[in-house]
Amino acid sequence: MAKTKRRYVCSNCSAVSPRWQGQCGECGEWNTLSEDAPATVFSQKHDLSSGGRGIEFVALNQPTELPVRKSTGLAEFDRALGGGIVPGSAVLMGGDPGIGKSTLLLQTAATIARGGNDVVYVSGEEAAGQVRLRAKRLGVADAPIRFASDTSVRDILTTLGQGTPPGLLVIDSIQTMHSDTIEGAPGSVSQVRGCALELIRYAKASGCALMLVGHVTKDGSIAGPRVLEHMVDVVMSFEGERSHQYRILRALKNRFGAVDEIGVFSMETGGLEEVANPSLLFLSGRDNPLAGSSVFPALEGTRPVLVEIQALIVKLQSGATPRRAVVGWDNGRLAMLLAVLESRCGLNFSSAEVYLNIAGGYRLTDPAADLAVAAALVSALADKPLRDKSVWFGEVSLAGEIRPIAHSDLRLRESAKLGFTRGYGPSDGKTGSSKLEYCSVNGLANLVDQVMGSA
Repeated sequence: MAKTKRRYVCSNCSAVSPRWQGQCGECGEWNTLSEDAPATVFSQKHDLSSGGRGIEFVALNQPTELPVRKSTGLAEFDRALGGGIVPGSAVLMGGDPGIGKSTLLLQTAATIARGGNDVVYVSGEEAAGQVRLRAKRLGVADAPIRFASDTSVRDILTTLGQGTPPGLLVIDSIQTMHSDTIEGAPGSVSQVRGCALELIRYAKASGCALMLVGHVTKDGSIAGPRVLEHMVDVVMSFEGERSHQYRILRALKNRFGAVDEIGVFSMETGGLEEVANPSLLFLSGRDNPLAGSSVFPALEGTRPVLVEIQALIVKLQSGATPRRAVVGWDNGRLAMLLAVLESRCGLNFSSAEVYLNIAGGYRLTDPAADLAVAAALVSALADKPLRDKSVWFGEVSLAGEIRPIAHSDLRLRESAKLGFTRGYGPSDGKTGSSKLEYCSVNGLANLVDQVMGSA
């Protein structure tokens, strides 16, 4: 006979605890345990080896038709998705509050609906009047979208089951949905998991593309059980600083394409606009070079993006502890780079405050930015600007060597298109363009000589 008992599930790591406690014993987060639906515990006599139906096995080499993707009408959105929306797929989009998730999906739904496709948009957070006002501001109020403001998954699926399945179903957001078959308030672990499972099951069975909006926690991860990200086909993150106009749509998981492509948008008064050349957003466009500034050709998938790295060195007169402030880069990597510069090159940063900023609010994760950061730091310390119209890239080892990186020719070709005339990088780098002069940097000591000898 089945027995029931209470259990508590962590919304951050999905760890299960038999009793409630303030801190999760697995991930260490506070106030993340919530009561889940009663779990059924079967005795050892319960046997699952009989009573079911037989399943059919198929060979992996059977011919299968490739899915026909549907364009969203936004080239940047299609790029991040890998070429468009796959029918029957489930897409989960997360992002900070107010970053523009609902705006992007409303614009996408309107473009697809105007193309002759049936689109259903269900909002559980906003009333119909609020969404209509946004649609009017975005200029998409005339789009033939079937809109509803509801939170019951049973009512939504019952209504959709009465007619032909739509081409696109947008749920904003999954944390507001609830199922009357599951105990718990909307947003709880069991509700989010159960509602998402029912919606994904409908999408797979009907061929309808499903887009779910997900809330995020204070550290930027999608709220709810971690299994939610495993259930969907595509997980996307909409990133950006609200103080800046740019937004980056990044794929964190994609079963139908690559996960290293990004889409860049600009938030304007009329909604989100595509950015064909994102490098212009992250370069200051100044006429004269300044000390402590370098340009790094970052690579996002197959798209090079040129970003400006700014460094400031403030020498202290007293014996106060110097600060290390970083915006847009890893703080630990900066500490490692400063240690290598002091140990291998004899530079003194221990008595100075170091400030590092990636212009435009861009966030760098590419290790090839080490050389550009080091060049900006040395330039700021010597108070000498780097050579004008030059780019820097390369990974720095603990021995002070410049390690090779991937796709150096692609980075240099993009730099040459934007008017840069000189590139600094590893010794095995390729120019990729006859218009750009390439200078190899063998080590950080060579970098210091290049900076000190620059005009």
